[in-house]
Amino acid sequence: MTDNGRVVRWEYALLVRRRQARANEPGWEVTFSWYGPDGSIQDISGFGDTALTHLNTAGNQGWELVAVSEDMHQSGAAELHRYHMKRLIPAAAPRQRVRSTGVYRRR
Repeated sequence: MTDNGRVVRWEYALLVRRRQARANEPGWEVTFSWYGPDGSIQDISGFGDTALTHLNTAGNQGWELVAVSEDMHQSGAAELHRYHMKRLIPAAAPRQRVRSTGVYRRR
């Protein structure tokens, strides 16, 4: 895919929503993790309590939702949802060519 002769490049990230039993007390907990394009993993649960909150935040940062998947192999009542995101990597400015003076010396 090209844009004005330049190759269009994307970067990808993953928002993961987990619903699982609490470890130390009764009830459920929902956590959100952000898997960034640089390989980092960040717990972003404190920034909102719904997937829509996190998706809107990502959208405001230029991310586009491209797919949603659910892990059907979770045991018990745990849930795992993956929100696959992408955004355009800004094109680098074209490199300036160095113009030659036309004088070449051979050694």
